[in-house]
Amino acid sequence: MHEPPAEQAPAELGDIEDAAPAPEGGAKPAKVRKRPKPGERRVQILQTLAQMLEQPGAERITTAALASRLSVSEAALYRHFASKAQMFEGLIEFIESSVFTLVNQVVEREPAGAQQAAKILALVLQFGEKNPGMVRVMVGDALVFENERLIARMNQFFDRVESQLRQSLRAAAEASGSMQPTVDGNAQASALTSFAIGRLQRYARSGFKRSPTEHLEAGLRLFVPA
Repeated sequence: MHEPPAEQAPAELGDIEDAAPAPEGGAKPAKVRKRPKPGERRVQILQTLAQMLEQPGAERITTAALASRLSVSEAALYRHFASKAQMFEGLIEFIESSVFTLVNQVVEREPAGAQQAAKILALVLQFGEKNPGMVRVMVGDALVFENERLIARMNQFFDRVESQLRQSLRAAAEASGSMQPTVDGNAQASALTSFAIGRLQRYARSGFKRSPTEHLEAGLRLFVPA
């Protein structure tokens, strides 16, 4: 996970090793395995899952492969998550929290209008660009073989993005003298949301080579004239 929440420092993968006090007689100190701090192993699991999702053909990841990457047993994973679905829910929670914290900051600082909408869309795409493994979750590729409620939750994420865009663009339509600002704002918000999803899908399916923010300003002008 490239950008962990501010309150959680990135945890190193695997168990932390440290030296115990040297025993009497000058023998070499023994290596002891320290237990991760509370919550640290959970973060490690999510970070590793996100990293694995960046690899080609990573649409379906098994708990056995995840446990192997972490050098722990599958049983150790289930001490922190009841199921693989809960692990994906942890990633979705990170996506929601990260993106909507930024969206709220934009809404507070930028007056409603086309510029606000452009900044909201840009931050969604920038988040994906910085967190490629998360993009497979955002566009649903990593959720195809998982619980349907996970796909529904990601759909709700984009519904929330579109709802905020509607508010921004309705204000822009009113300011431009539109006779039907609600209709125009809703139509533009729907088009922009589809544009964002398409950019993220292209990013994932190009093996993360085609940036989702490529020629972004020019692309936005097609939907929201400056």
